[in-house]
Amino acid sequence: MNNQLYPFERNRYYPGKMLTTADFQAEQDYYINKTRFMNSLMYGAGIVCGLGVFSLDDLSILVESGVAIDGTGREIVVDSSVVRKLSAVEGFSDIKGNNATLCVRFKEDPVHTVYSVSHKDSDKEYEFNRISEGYELFLTEKQVKPKDYELQTEFLLRETVFKSENFLAEVVVPAIVSKGRNVRIVLSIRKISDEDVRFSARGILEMPVFATAEGKQELEIGVEDLTLTQGEVWRKDYWVCVQDVPSDETNLILKSGSMTAFENDTAVPAVQSFTQKVRLTKDSPLELVNGEIGHMNLEMRGMGGEKNLIRLADIRIARTDSSYLIEEIKDSGARRHIAAPSQELLRSHYIEYFEKGVELKAEAGKLPDTASQGSILPLSSNATEMASGTLEIPLGRNARPGDVRYSGEIAHGLGKGNVYVEVGYEYISDDRSLGGNARSTVYGNPELFSTTNHDMVKVETAVRVLNDKGSFVVAARLLGQVDHLVLSFRWVAVKFPGGNDLEMAEDYYDKSISADTPTVTMGTKESHFFGVQFNNMKACSITYELTAPGSGEISADGIYTAPAKEGVYEIHIYCTDMPVICTYAYAIVKRKEHLEEAAALNAQAVLDSVESKLK
Repeated sequence: MNNQLYPFERNRYYPGKMLTTADFQAEQDYYINKTRFMNSLMYGAGIVCGLGVFSLDDLSILVESGVAIDGTGREIVVDSSVVRKLSAVEGFSDIKGNNATLCVRFKEDPVHTVYSVSHKDSDKEYEFNRISEGYELFLTEKQVKPKDYELQTEFLLRETVFKSENFLAEVVVPAIVSKGRNVRIVLSIRKISDEDVRFSARGILEMPVFATAEGKQELEIGVEDLTLTQGEVWRKDYWVCVQDVPSDETNLILKSGSMTAFENDTAVPAVQSFTQKVRLTKDSPLELVNGEIGHMNLEMRGMGGEKNLIRLADIRIARTDSSYLIEEIKDSGARRHIAAPSQELLRSHYIEYFEKGVELKAEAGKLPDTASQGSILPLSSNATEMASGTLEIPLGRNARPGDVRYSGEIAHGLGKGNVYVEVGYEYISDDRSLGGNARSTVYGNPELFSTTNHDMVKVETAVRVLNDKGSFVVAARLLGQVDHLVLSFRWVAVKFPGGNDLEMAEDYYDKSISADTPTVTMGTKESHFFGVQFNNMKACSITYELTAPGSGEISADGIYTAPAKEGVYEIHIYCTDMPVICTYAYAIVKRKEHLEEAAALNAQAVLDSVESKLK
């Protein structure tokens, strides 16, 4: 099939033009291809909604109704749920193994037979009058999901830390990162062979400008006893913070001699060292990503991936001599969903249940929450939250002074409640002091600066905050003549405490918390839950942290796991929104044999005490 939708060619009409079948076909092709072209660019390929796959019994499946868009931008609509025996699905007879992938693709069928008035051939007496756009389900041999074509190969840096006949291990990091922001470093391990081999590795990355949540500039990476199937990829994320330094570049270094690797407990050679140069910028991550995506040309967008099918689920089949059984239906690795703009408000509402916002210097594995049009950062541990972003308001070609234009509804990402939003006009002008263009934002009345800068549009703004929806709408009125088609604005949203949050701002006098068991004696690698009592205050969110490295592990819900080393370890417990209200607990960690000796001594002491009282 020809997936080329462009260049676009439309009919030119003139008096006396004779229209033929080819002309009418060109008319249809123009609008159909334009729509599909924009679908593929704006949404990509994937599932918009529905199309879940379930097993009804050992032989049959159900595919829910839903909508998908394939790689050519064609809409695939399954208008009602479908029940099929797996053996009746196209391609089943070609499946030789026990694994298959259920797919759906766009299909056209000619319908509505009519008599052809001007037919010439006897076999063309009747023609189909319409084309029905539908779909077709089919099965194919399960394959490793095709890798999406990387938007810009220079965007991610990959360094090999280990390679053998069985495994390939790489460290992946963005080539350019934002100062003062979090960034993810990924350890990626791919199984190359089909041999049954366990893999372990350890190494240390030195990061002069990056810092872990503990403030360290060394990062230990690795895995223990990893087993994979051929083609499977295992990834582990390490979150670090990029320090705001004057330099424009830094190096990520594998510490010399630190990398060790084992296959089935046998040491194998690994990379001894590498140095990877990473660029630093003041631009936000969103600006970096948008810039990289914008570099792609049409040829690059057309490379990679399946164009004419949508993967719905992987199915594992158990075969007998005369029949088959559906063992498992798994969709997590096969499906790809499209984040439709119409679902943005619902998506923002659901995300509120998972993240309120995290500190800039995040713990490993966390990332500052990002709204669709901006980013969110808390001002302090118990203060107001903020979000910011950009928006555009289209003016059209006939905009005149006094006209009012509106933005769409924008989710600020701070959730429902008392939120204040300020909007400033953003423009680019020539700045001689910088020797080039400079970006500026004016909050308030832009007429006060119009005499000093003629590149600025005179416009006043107003914001309507939809408190119960967690969003806002911006209105802009033109105060003077403008020749722009689109105006750019920067917005800042601030959420103030209200309701229960105001109660936390009261005086801390006479309020405290205490551990249920301030001191506990336990064995190495054992676990204990440190419960909390609230004194003269309502129950609130509690944070647990260890005061020294190597002290074991403490979960977010207060379950402490002792290290393998004996000692006395301190746990800091405090109210998440009021860190000044805190307490400490202590774990006395002993080896099992020492605990048994202590228990025996205590039992003997109790026995001696009882005997002395009896005498």
